Amino acid sequence: MLTPPPAISFKDVGQHFQDNNGFDVVALKDLTFDVGRHEFVAVLGPSGCGKSTLLRQIAGLIAPSQGALEIFGTRVTEPRDDIGIVFQRPTLLPWFDVLGNVTFVARHKYGRVSDEEKQQARNLLKLVDLEAFASAEIDQLSGGMQQRVAIARALLLDPDILLMDEPFSALDALSRDEMSFELLRIWMDRPKTVLFITHSIPEAVLLADRIIVMTPRPGSVREILTVDLPRPRSMATMSDPRFGALTNHIRTQLFQRHG
Repeated sequence: MLTPPPAISFKDVGQHFQDNNGFDVVALKDLTFDVGRHEFVAVLGPSGCGKSTLLRQIAGLIAPSQGALEIFGTRVTEPRDDIGIVFQRPTLLPWFDVLGNVTFVARHKYGRVSDEEKQQARNLLKLVDLEAFASAEIDQLSGGMQQRVAIARALLLDPDILLMDEPFSALDALSRDEMSFELLRIWMDRPKTVLFITHSIPEAVLLADRIIVMTPRPGSVREILTVDLPRPRSMATMSDPRFGALTNHIRTQLFQRHG
């Protein structure tokens, strides 16, 4: 029996840009790793190491300068329908209510929203505990509630892969913890392949199956760590000695000078 290809595969991927002065900037170099289907992988690294760049490569928004990037064994050449994205900020549309924002991806893709898609949106709002806010205006929602709307929107077309670019970074500490546990609940209920970009070491350890620790720019893989903590995870997980040991190990890696 053939082994299915990984959901995401980076093979010696690099990314070069030209700055405003025409000089070549190397953002990523020799990036190699795989993400299995329905695996939750967090990516940690210093600012400017190329975390958001690799996410944009997976989304098909930019093409790698070198190497091979594949989704389910197929080379990435353009944006794909089986990928959903949640950004740092919700980027919701104030002229639509909550339901209208969740269904916007269908409106944008097909030019209309079917009754089936509206029902799917209501089901997703129930999943993220916002069923009672379907007709609410966006400015009536807290920051955490708005990010839940963004997650529901990303799930509307039932993507196989969910890319999350520091989705909770703009929230206060309490809301951030709440959203982390909310995301775990959603992921357990509707398994997806998740690539989660973050600067928070505890957040990565709490959420992920594996953590990719990156070097400073040009970004490459410093270390890939397995999170040996049982699921489902809870507040008690953060008191587990293994949680503290892993966060301390990662912190040491990130504060080492490159090389």
